[in-house]
Amino acid sequence: MDPLDGLPDAVLVLDADRKVVGANQAAAALTGYGKAEMAGRALHELLSPHDDDGRALLADGWPRAANLRSVRGLPEQAVTVRRADGSELRTFVTGSYRRDAEGAVAGASLVLRDAHRRRQLAEASAEVVSTVSHELRSPLTSVKGYTTLLLNRWERIGDDDKRMMLEQIHHDADRVTRLITELLDISRMASGRLVLRRQMVDLPELITGVVEKLKMEYPDMTVDFDFPPGMPKAYADPDKLVQVVTNLVENACKYASPVGLRISASATPDDIAVSVADRGEGIPAEDLPKVFTRFFRRSEGRPTGSGLGLWISRGLVDAHGGELAVSSVPGQGSVFSFTLPLSAFEDTHPNP
Repeated sequence: MDPLDGLPDAVLVLDADRKVVGANQAAAALTGYGKAEMAGRALHELLSPHDDDGRALLADGWPRAANLRSVRGLPEQAVTVRRADGSELRTFVTGSYRRDAEGAVAGASLVLRDAHRRRQLAEASAEVVSTVSHELRSPLTSVKGYTTLLLNRWERIGDDDKRMMLEQIHHDADRVTRLITELLDISRMASGRLVLRRQMVDLPELITGVVEKLKMEYPDMTVDFDFPPGMPKAYADPDKLVQVVTNLVENACKYASPVGLRISASATPDDIAVSVADRGEGIPAEDLPKVFTRFFRRSEGRPTGSGLGLWISRGLVDAHGGELAVSSVPGQGSVFSFTLPLSAFEDTHPNP
């Protein structure tokens, strides 16, 4: 197997005359040419690469900067290439030079990335920032209002009202912290830098703690717990599990009802499963495949929030080696369930 085929980006290897002497499968998919078709052909004739001003790339030689031995490669630039079917594709191209013993350029390796995909990622990132910023505005407005009131009228406010305001400030501060954590998790998951701080977690204790905190926002909430005795502990990041459980319970409250929730847990020799069931109207079959996508919010219930909670929750469960799934029966309610592998400790601490 060609080692280049293991690379996710399109790679073209050029000789001193800027002819293609190597390409990977990703380059074939990007350009529409077979690897054999590209071999031996001059880059400018094959793909007609040009910048946004129409200037040809590498048609008449290497860039003048390549004459300097200290220059190791081509800086990234936007380049439009012509595909095999005649269509044009905007890409971002970067590369590194190969030099002979005298320092002259003996060839180069170019990496091409589809600009459309990067634009989509940039637009998605901008939408995430915009959405989360909007969600931050509400709790911050509440915090600002209550603190201003307390500072200006402290002596005239009764103790019970003071306590109510401070509890609301505390609650809103927790909400801001959650939103910021979610924003950071989105960035870390996208870049593969999410770090789990695992420890042995008592799931029934964690879940009941989450529910008690949420009762401030949903005072009418009623929950039946079904935790069998002797539940094994999960080797997981407790903060991330709090995020997951919070998102699932809040989702049930917003889109169904905070009344009549049922949270259960069970264990098999392989994993632990946790389920959050509601008694709402259920999720339409056409919406089920969409519930874990970014920004998806159903029109039923109270569709507030960023639309990122379930998407982030699935990513966090996946990072633990588990699975997050949903089932629903119209008119009877929905069940969100996630699993955590019981082998997590042994898998992350192999015997020497």
